[in-house]
Amino acid sequence: MTEQLFTLPVLKQLSPAISECQIADLPMLAISHAKGRAAITLQGAHLLAWQPTGEKPVIWLSSETPFQPGVAIRGGVPVCWPWFGPAGQPPHGFARLLPWQVTAHSEDDQGVNLTLTLKDSEETRKLWPHAFTLHAHFTFGDQCSIELESHGDFETTSALHAYFEIGDIAKIKVEGLGQPHIDKVAGGITAQQQGALTFDGQTDRIYTAPEAESRIVDPVFDRTISVTHKHNSDVVSWNPGEKNSVSMKDMADDGYKTMVCVETAAVTASQISTSAEPARLAMIIAVK
Repeated sequence: MTEQLFTLPVLKQLSPAISECQIADLPMLAISHAKGRAAITLQGAHLLAWQPTGEKPVIWLSSETPFQPGVAIRGGVPVCWPWFGPAGQPPHGFARLLPWQVTAHSEDDQGVNLTLTLKDSEETRKLWPHAFTLHAHFTFGDQCSIELESHGDFETTSALHAYFEIGDIAKIKVEGLGQPHIDKVAGGITAQQQGALTFDGQTDRIYTAPEAESRIVDPVFDRTISVTHKHNSDVVSWNPGEKNSVSMKDMADDGYKTMVCVETAAVTASQISTSAEPARLAMIIAVK
């Protein structure tokens, strides 16, 4: 799926490294640089792909996802804001479903910097009665960093709901998640984990005392994906398992085998934005 993103016709050259394209019904930015390549839809400031030069794709994207206005994209890094999960409607908030604007970009030998911005509107105020300015800052170089910066006076829950490309869900492990977690598959009970997380069926957990770095150890791809979390209270890990993968229209029947979510999140402790100080949530992704 990643390769298709970089063969789309260029509609406009925004800079030497950034091109404006169209994927189905959605505007998209393709980033091509000596350090690697990436793709982002303007809907949701949604990272679809990041691939450092010489490496396999790092971000997983469903081959079955529709690219339609107002429809959630399956895969990539959805921005869940101003709420996470079913805390409101639509689920995971409205930020991932609305068009954002490119407000800054720059590039040098070390990589590409890009900022997309979403502001409140009549549409958002019907769903959530607050004035806001939300920035998504991206840096693509040897590493990929994503930072949300929210301005206004309000309280939110949020997540960078990252889907990672893996060789085989049955063979990976995720380290650094910590022990205490909320197991949503088991009805929301609080449990303690011993050692690294491995996967045998549906998994949906909120880790409430995670380390600063999560590590996806992948023996099939012979690599470790490092995810450094900042300003978070939690880390979420999710895989739908075989049964749910088959039932999901926007995922191939075997899609669960090649993806795992490790999400930087503020779920159990909400974040407060004030006029004096914005709230932030960030992740840094690297391949080791």
